[in-house]
Amino acid sequence: MGRLDGKVAIVTGAGRGIGKEIALTLANEGAAVTVVDIDEDSGSRVVEEIVSAGGRAIFVKTDVTKYDEVKDMVSRTLEEFGGVDILVNNAAVWNIKLFKDTVPSDWMREININVVGVLNCIHNVLPHMIEKKGGRIVNIASDAGRIGEPWLATYSGTKGYVISLSKALAKELGRYNITVNCVSPGVTKTPGAQKFIESVGEEKLVKAYPLRRLAEPKDIANAVLFFVLDESNYITGQVLSVSGGYVVG
Repeated sequence: MGRLDGKVAIVTGAGRGIGKEIALTLANEGAAVTVVDIDEDSGSRVVEEIVSAGGRAIFVKTDVTKYDEVKDMVSRTLEEFGGVDILVNNAAVWNIKLFKDTVPSDWMREININVVGVLNCIHNVLPHMIEKKGGRIVNIASDAGRIGEPWLATYSGTKGYVISLSKALAKELGRYNITVNCVSPGVTKTPGAQKFIESVGEEKLVKAYPLRRLAEPKDIANAVLFFVLDESNYITGQVLSVSGGYVVG
């Protein structure tokens, strides 16, 4: 038996990288998973991997910046699995530029996906979680949102917003037995980060990390798993850095 048998999870940005590993990890523990991504090919492959391993999953192509598409995605989840117990907001983008070299379209893309997408998803699952008096929301933040990173000013700001939002909602939603927590990665070895890692040099990057390695997607997925298991049922409003000591405290 899996520790999440009978639970239903929605994972956004689940077509690759951290989101894919989160979806696979939750499914391996018995959760039925709605794999959400804007890329149909990658999202469908994740579903195939889950189903071939004996799990339950559906793919719903969704642009998280569009409220109505998110609403339809949640409805599909309810129709297929009968509820929503877990929401993992993972979908995000980053733009590596000095702020002086950015243009408004750069800012708005990050704000729309990293902030508006999170708001859309939380707002649409809340009626169902409140009705059943329980739920777990895990927002993937970033240590850039905790300390600020040069070349990632707007991204840092969006992730700082996610952290503050999570703390506020934890206080609002505790009365309904809904927990809201953040997992805050550092640089993680994903397809989306590979170009950045190569441009800086992995050997140079790891010098900033006391554990002397970059995160693997599984490191992040394991932290998400902790926040959705019963072992964490008295923890809410917290930010857990999973970054090998890059941010301490």
